[in-house]
Formats: sequence, structure tokens, C-alpha cells
Amino acid sequence: MGTLGRRVGTAALAIGSAITVLAAVAPAASAAPVRNGKCEAGEFCLYYEYDLQGSVSDFTTSIPNYGSSQPDCYEFKGPGTGQHACVKNRALSGYNRTSHVVRLYFNSNYKGTYIDFAPDDARDGGLGPLDLNNASHQIR
Repeated sequence: MGTLGRRVGTAALAIGSAITVLAAVAPAASAAPVRNGKCEAGEFCLYYEYDLQGSVSDFTTSIPNYGSSQPDCYEFKGPGTGQHACVKNRALSGYNRTSHVVRLYFNSNYKGTYIDFAPDDARDGGLGPLDLNNASHQIR
């Protein structure tokens, strides 16, 4: 192999090594953060106030019991009125941004009176009998 061949081979090896190093340190792509206080695609969201206003609590899974006191409750995470309050019995509106029906229940453990949210359904005028009476939800 001539001098030119060795230089090309060495350059190719150096470029390959650099690509390998860059790939190793590049951050992996990730999905939207879970429970970040923003109502994003793929989430079921409850709001502290009517009209999808106030602080929001966002979920990607079914929750059998919102919990009623800190530090063991699911809380409203987004900015606005109600931020850091426990969700249980405090939500006044909701938005289902999942592709599934979500059932919101009066009681914990998916029991009692319920209302269904179809995919992409927003209940901004209130939750009817579940206004301030909501304790669990199930993504179906």
C-alpha cells in the first residue's frame, strides 16, 4: 500500500472514530416529560378551574386514587390558581388528549358515578356531577 493509500485509510479511520464518539455522547431522543404541568398529546388532563383554566394535572396512565393530602397525592402541577393542591375532589374541567376513552369516577378505585371523555373531548364547562367530586380515572 502506498503513502496515499495509508493516508486515506488513516483519515477514514479517524473519521469513523469521531463519528463513534459523537454518537456515544449525543443525547437520545425522548418522549414528552411525564406529569410536567402541560396538557400534551397522549395525556388526560384535569384543571383546577372551569374553561380549562387554572393549574393543570396531566396523566398518561390510569390512577385508582388521586390521594387527598400531601405528600401522597397527585397534585395540580401547572402554573396558575390551584398549583400544588391535591387533585382529588378539586377538578372543575378536563381534556382527554389520548386516543382512548377515559372514565372519570366519583370514588377511588374506579367506583361510583362516572363520566366518559371520548378521545379529544374537552369538558370546559364543568364535569357535571363530578365537579369537585372526582377521585380516580381509568384510561380504557
